[in-house]
Amino acid sequence: MGNDGGSIPKRRELVKNAARAPTVSELKATAHESLTHSWTFDPLSSLPLDLENIVSDALGRLYNYESILHALLPSGSDDSPPTGDSPPPQFTFASTGIRSLRDVVKLQFKRYAPPGGKKEVWACPVSLKELGPSTRTVYLVPCGHVFAEVAMEHVDGERVCPECSEGFEVRDVIPILPTEKGDVERLVGRLEELKGKGLTHSLKKDKSGGKKKRKAEVAAVDDGEGAKKRVEESAGASSKSTGLSRAGINNSMTASVTAKVMAEQEENNKRRRLAAQR
Repeated sequence: MGNDGGSIPKRRELVKNAARAPTVSELKATAHESLTHSWTFDPLSSLPLDLENIVSDALGRLYNYESILHALLPSGSDDSPPTGDSPPPQFTFASTGIRSLRDVVKLQFKRYAPPGGKKEVWACPVSLKELGPSTRTVYLVPCGHVFAEVAMEHVDGERVCPECSEGFEVRDVIPILPTEKGDVERLVGRLEELKGKGLTHSLKKDKSGGKKKRKAEVAAVDDGEGAKKRVEESAGASSKSTGLSRAGINNSMTASVTAKVMAEQEENNKRRRLAAQR
């Protein structure tokens, strides 16, 4: 082809060397590279993580505090261009499940200067192990203090934070950027348990459910008032035609019962119309 001495490879030559499965060491290297990236960059803005102003969600993922604030603003949206490199298309703010600042916990990292070292590092205040992708790291809810996992395994007896002495439960020890399936399943189960109790990841009350409930109650009251008004209007029309007094329908108990009946009739009529349309 083109007198350059090249040739078109045949099929048997292309499939002669089948793709081999990656080795264990290669898989570990890939996982460590991905974990290092998650420890270094905000997944929403792709900007470097600022460990002095960092938050975590219920699944142990890390974000810059400013990124969460920006995403929660009414004018913010997933389509707004980030200030850093574009984030992966499969990861959006909507997929995080964060609806308010109650769904995240602000983390408190500690700096430590190793003996003879020139540069401070982020380290566990108990074990003094440097925190990062090479160390299994956890934080406590609700205080947000960060420790190496090995240090928290030795906290016996009364469970209190070694930094602030605030009490915590075993379920509220959150692994940062968990990679094991069991850890992820535990965090998902914890979040479902908290939602059942009306709590958020930060152990604060979930106000979003209360707002929906109040809206539903207001709508129900409005529907009831509207039904009552319609009943009174229909009763007034019938009294003109039959000579009945409106005093009877204005009785609160009678009006309430009649409103319920009328509401049920309207609901039944709607169902019949829907069934007829099908």
